[in-house]
Amino acid sequence: MSNLDLECFRTDPYQPPYVNVLTRHINPVLTDLPEERVVLGPREQLCVPVAKNGVYPPPEVLDFIRFVDLSCYRIEGITVNRSLRLTQLNPQLQDVPDKSVTITRPQQLCVPVIKNGVYPPPEVLELVSYIDLKCYLAQPQTSMDRTLKLTHLNRVLSDLPDHYARVTYNRQLCVPVQKNNQPMSHYVYNIVQYIDLEKYDIQTPAFVTPYNLRINHINPDLTWLPTEPVTLYYGHQLALPVAKNGVIPPG
Repeated sequence: MSNLDLECFRTDPYQPPYVNVLTRHINPVLTDLPEERVVLGPREQLCVPVAKNGVYPPPEVLDFIRFVDLSCYRIEGITVNRSLRLTQLNPQLQDVPDKSVTITRPQQLCVPVIKNGVYPPPEVLELVSYIDLKCYLAQPQTSMDRTLKLTHLNRVLSDLPDHYARVTYNRQLCVPVQKNNQPMSHYVYNIVQYIDLEKYDIQTPAFVTPYNLRINHINPDLTWLPTEPVTLYYGHQLALPVAKNGVIPPG
């Protein structure tokens, strides 16, 4: 998971049909937190895979990462007040020191989608369709204060140019959850349970013309939802892979 970097774009507002889902934490560090039902509120972001500073994931990893697209919806829930120590996993950010944060209230549920009807290969779809992340407000918020060059990895967005992003304050910690106790293979579970992403604000150029897409849900519990039109305006956050409390993902 050390190469899973997502640029999160502010989108136009969209309210999906009523969706009430049971969320259960699956990362070993947080499995003691209670299950919780949440309702999907308005869509706030679309997060898409990027490479940093021209350094691409290994080919076998890129084949998976380029299809990780997450649509993020506002939620409300129970405040947890859990203190955690975060370690950056991406090799380009190894000089960023570990830090302690406290996660408080849940703010978003990010769920897997595809863009413009382009599906990944079946073996990739089996994995990416179960990446569900619950994003909590994290404090304190401190600036990373560095500039990164971002390159889009998904072919649907290959016409978008490379661009620079100034990374500033951390805002959220997004952690993996299972929806409605839906079954997943042992192989899939062992991977998605370690997907923890820390979201930072970024400063990037806005699009001269807003960018329009269509997205469809691919998680088995949400495929009944209608196609959503999406307008992207500008990248405003960057989600970076982290480990919690020294529990480093295997492999």
